[in-house]
Amino acid sequence: MGRELREVYYVDGCRTAFGRAGAAGLFWKTRADDMAVKVLRALLRRNPQVPVERIGDVVMAATAQVGDQGLTLGRDVALLAGLPQTVPGFAIDRMCAGALTAATVAAGEIAMGAADVVVAGGVEHMGHHPMGDEVDFNPRFVADQIVDPSAAVMGQTAENLHDRFPHLTKEDADRFAVRSQQRAGAAWENGVMQETVVPMAVFGDGGWRVAERDEFLRPETSMDGLAGLPTPFRAGGRVTAGNSAGLTDGAAACILASGEAAEELGLTPRMRLVAFAYAGVEPELMGLGPAPATRRVLEQLGLTLDDVDLFELNEPFAVQVLTWCDQLGVDPEDERLNPYGGAIACGHPLAATGVRLIAQLAHAFRERPAARYGLTALCVGMGMGAAVLWERAGD
Repeated sequence: MGRELREVYYVDGCRTAFGRAGAAGLFWKTRADDMAVKVLRALLRRNPQVPVERIGDVVMAATAQVGDQGLTLGRDVALLAGLPQTVPGFAIDRMCAGALTAATVAAGEIAMGAADVVVAGGVEHMGHHPMGDEVDFNPRFVADQIVDPSAAVMGQTAENLHDRFPHLTKEDADRFAVRSQQRAGAAWENGVMQETVVPMAVFGDGGWRVAERDEFLRPETSMDGLAGLPTPFRAGGRVTAGNSAGLTDGAAACILASGEAAEELGLTPRMRLVAFAYAGVEPELMGLGPAPATRRVLEQLGLTLDDVDLFELNEPFAVQVLTWCDQLGVDPEDERLNPYGGAIACGHPLAATGVRLIAQLAHAFRERPAARYGLTALCVGMGMGAAVLWERAGD
């Protein structure tokens, strides 16, 4: 017996400030699950029309599912946030695409009628859980030549992209990084970020303080300042701390709902989830992933990039974005691309980043009334890419 799928809408999303991982960072003495609780509670305060008992699931992503972001994270966060015990939850992992995958999994629940309202998000405390820590890589990956050893070090995969596309120079990467910092700085000055970043009280060596601004933000960044930075992943390389996203702590979450539930509860849908796609590429060239994922999602609808008005692309490395632009014929200076800057300026807390992209896209739709379609996309460790196409709601 056939059944009709329901439309899925993005209602609201928020995140913590993104902090520098490590003992000097904002969140060093803050638990990862408490960061996720913060954004969930903030969402509920911002959307009092949502009865907590109507939340059908809490889907939380984390790449390192150990320690204070281990167990069944979605369920833990739901209980810690004070949701009724009747609200289920679970954890998910697709590394950098964790939160984006949480959103598409939640969308499936809503589309199938298993839930009316779902919270989706992610958290990564890279200070407590460095990338690759407590991971036992199967020796057959290398011994059987399944994966090139450089695939395990993200910075080396970025250097590999420069090798594969030698016309994408270090100067190109630095230029993109400067633009990212400048756009992010302007977004903070114009109040864009304050709309999605929720302040959080944190404890540190100096006592209590408020984490309310991204620690990697450097709007004064210049080409001269980036030119002499060391290249830690290769002698004479092209990838530096200045044209990469730093190791980051942060959390983000959003509310997705069916059209029927949104109307019943008096919610204002901001975007409709139109289609999504995931793709695999060579693990040592993981930055290529968003290109085939983007092509797949457009092919589902018979659209081209010219039909898309806004792009929110993650920036783990400037060369990764430049590669996507090169493969798809987009000018890196295109005003549609990352209008509020990206991870080079704000940081990339792995599994949390997807919701940051979604929330920024929703804001961009508000500022551009003529825009119809927007794309959120990112590359994923071990050679994958993710892309989700959204449409302005309410038109």
